[in-house]
Amino acid sequence: MHMHIGQSAKRTRVVTLRDIELFTEITGDRNPLHYDELLASASRFGGIIVQGGVTSGLLNALVAEDLPGPGSVFLHVDWNFRAPVRPGDEITAEAEVLELRDDKPICTLRTTIINQDGTIVLDGTALVYRDPLVAGGAMT
Repeated sequence: MHMHIGQSAKRTRVVTLRDIELFTEITGDRNPLHYDELLASASRFGGIIVQGGVTSGLLNALVAEDLPGPGSVFLHVDWNFRAPVRPGDEITAEAEVLELRDDKPICTLRTTIINQDGTIVLDGTALVYRDPLVAGGAMT
């Protein structure tokens, strides 16, 4: 895929309680903020929230599938978690190309995730190595 400055892509999904369970199975993160309604309600979040990895994971899919696409990997991320995400929220991740290196297949992306109300729940940047995959090996 030929990329250019300003190019962008989006991906949307609804977060579920099952996402919390699956993330816990993978990571072992059993923080009561994700499971205990009583304790979570008494916290500054006012209820159950999903793990940050569930939220940021949508950017993994966006980068791996859409922009730059298959073969891409994160080299560095600088993300700020701005607001909680709750089960039932619809989140939309967006990545925009800010910089393309001439000497290596590396790009810098602006990364943002918003919820259904337009609230920014995550923002920052990501440095991505982009090596498109093709049958028989990497493209040259």
